[in-house]
Amino acid sequence: MKKLAIYLDTSVINFLFAEDAPEMQEITVDFFDHYVLPQVYDVYVSVVVIDEISRTRDQHKRETLLETLRKYKIKVVSIEERINEIEDLAKSYIERRIIPEKKMEDALHIAICTVFEMDVLLSWNYKHLANVNKERLILSANLLEGYSKQFRMATPMEVMYEEE
Repeated sequence: MKKLAIYLDTSVINFLFAEDAPEMQEITVDFFDHYVLPQVYDVYVSVVVIDEISRTRDQHKRETLLETLRKYKIKVVSIEERINEIEDLAKSYIERRIIPEKKMEDALHIAICTVFEMDVLLSWNYKHLANVNKERLILSANLLEGYSKQFRMATPMEVMYEEE
């Protein structure tokens, strides 16, 4: 059986170190240790995630987040050849008012998942990404734009399961 292709937005990586949200941090650490590290899934980020991390003001935190990508051997999907298609699709989400204009990175994450036919966009962002209502609107917009593969927008909890 083919592994699920999971795209991580920046929030998932940040919550590995979110001591102010211990329950979400614990779930995220469990996800990374029991699903990402043993490569249960094919896990990806993009340069959009790396750019967001690179803007972290605290140098130590920034280096820790970037090291996490290496430690867990997270793949970076190469978007350069399809950047115009990704940007156009992201702009369509904003034009349709599915994603707010100020949240272009969120729209780019969604467009990358669509263009590269990811199975799941994983996020702790309930407002714009891990939200069933947004998912429905995005899938409808994708159909109108000619993209028929459906994907899920979920939290790490939704891709974890108990082993028997």
